[in-house]
Amino acid sequence: MTEERLERRLSAILAADVAGYSRLMGVDEEGTHRRLTEHRRALVDPAIAAHHGRIVKNIGDGLLAEFASVVDALRCAVEIQRGMAGRNADLPAERRIEFRIGLNVGDVIIEQDDILGEGVNIAARLQALAQPGGICVAARVQEDARGKLDIGFDDAGEVRLKNIAWPVRVYHVALDGSPAEAPPAPALPDQPAIVVLPFANLSDHPNYAFVADGVTEDLTTALSRLRWLFVIAPNSASVYKQKAVDTGKVARELGVGYILEGSVRTAGQRIRITAQLIDAEGKHVWAEKYDRDLNDIFAVQDEIVECIVAAIEPQIYAREGFRAATRPPESIGAWGRVVRAIDLINRFGRKENEKAQRLLRRAIEADPDYARAHATLSWAIWWATLYHYAEDRPAGFAESARHAEAALRLDQNEPWAHMMVGLNLSTAGQHQRALAEMEAALQLNPSFALGHTTYGWTLLRAGRFEAAVAETAKAMRMSPMDSFAGLYTTTHGLALLGMRRFAEALPHLRASVAAGAEFAGHYNVLISCCGHLGLADEAAEFIARRNQVGPPLHAGIVRYNLRAFAHCDVFVEGLLKAGVPE
Repeated sequence: MTEERLERRLSAILAADVAGYSRLMGVDEEGTHRRLTEHRRALVDPAIAAHHGRIVKNIGDGLLAEFASVVDALRCAVEIQRGMAGRNADLPAERRIEFRIGLNVGDVIIEQDDILGEGVNIAARLQALAQPGGICVAARVQEDARGKLDIGFDDAGEVRLKNIAWPVRVYHVALDGSPAEAPPAPALPDQPAIVVLPFANLSDHPNYAFVADGVTEDLTTALSRLRWLFVIAPNSASVYKQKAVDTGKVARELGVGYILEGSVRTAGQRIRITAQLIDAEGKHVWAEKYDRDLNDIFAVQDEIVECIVAAIEPQIYAREGFRAATRPPESIGAWGRVVRAIDLINRFGRKENEKAQRLLRRAIEADPDYARAHATLSWAIWWATLYHYAEDRPAGFAESARHAEAALRLDQNEPWAHMMVGLNLSTAGQHQRALAEMEAALQLNPSFALGHTTYGWTLLRAGRFEAAVAETAKAMRMSPMDSFAGLYTTTHGLALLGMRRFAEALPHLRASVAAGAEFAGHYNVLISCCGHLGLADEAAEFIARRNQVGPPLHAGIVRYNLRAFAHCDVFVEGLLKAGVPE
């Protein structure tokens, strides 16, 4: 048996249809049919014949035509659209018949009087991308016809077309002879700006497009809750849907410093969502993939959105802080001083904390009503006081509380303000009020990883150890690379210590010391855990190392400092078992 060889040839394919045809027919069925027939008889069909084309088939309100020459096909398309503009000139917009035309060059299969193949499919997809009265062409058409006609081309970038395996570079024809002038790039706002590009649906089933759209929408909403971040509206981002974009071009067109993009892929009962954060220079800042079971798609979607926002928030802060650090303090405003201060606080050193406090006080002098500056200063002071950088602990905690309350007075919607008010109430032993403030912070920003950790800290101080373990585990999952990762693992380990799950707590507490070897507080919890587990040699080693970075450790002092907290007894018990003096 011999295979029948298909007949093929290289052709220029023109696909055309009428924009809004159903609407026009609904308004005036007979009149629309009559006008379309007249346009075809007087202009369209003669133009195709004059430029050596043939109409392959008529498809409802459209047609498919084939040409041997790319230039002839494009010349025909231009003649049709310019002719239609003249014929529509005296008609109201709602009665105009306007064609959309797509042009492609490709290898086609000849089947009797029809043509088939991917080249035809691409022409049809390009027609759908064309504006009413416009022409959309593939890159090869633009290359072959460039300079041969009195038209210009607007580069629309690479676009992913439905059921086409690879992206196609697309151009829109400028019928007046010159490409449209690009509008000036918007001025960057004072704070960082980001756009969430439409996530791509890479699933085999088109129904999962709603998941990609849902992730995009939820990420935009979640990022909008970060009041320090300028988020581009979804309508502006949607123009890049199904396009392989140039991120630098997007950044210039939208005036953003950061672009978040990604994809959704499903296989059976599994879903994979990937995301990456890119800066305006095209450099990758962060990337991650999330694999989950599809038991409850909306729960999975919510969880992954929280994880993505929690992961990229510290990344942007760190990057903005680095940029602010490269400029003299006099040249940065209040926002720049705040992000620079956060970068310094994240380094956990005494000198860095002091520099951060100076920057924050200057930010408040420049803008006394800047709630975030007050809240961040509250955090810096609280941290310095907790870790004995400040000599007078009661005065330090009192000043931290004053700035937290000032931040909350200035902005009830600032999550950091609620977190710091709650943290100071917790330090004072007012657990119920503290928990209410922490919950308010997380209601405002569910993706606030540091907020989840401090909420867990507040829960364990109040004796709700199981809830604290769950909350601190969530924070670690949301932002595993966070600059406060050492704090996250310490708090999680401390919550496990409160539940007497010492073996589970140990690896987290060892990780905390590895992440912050200069922190006395991290050693304290690890030493207590070693004491409970009978790890005498390891405990002795950590006691010696801990006393090099902080005042000598005494169980009695720890008991006094933790007397208002539920985990006090188990903590001190472990210290005594480890050989810490009373």
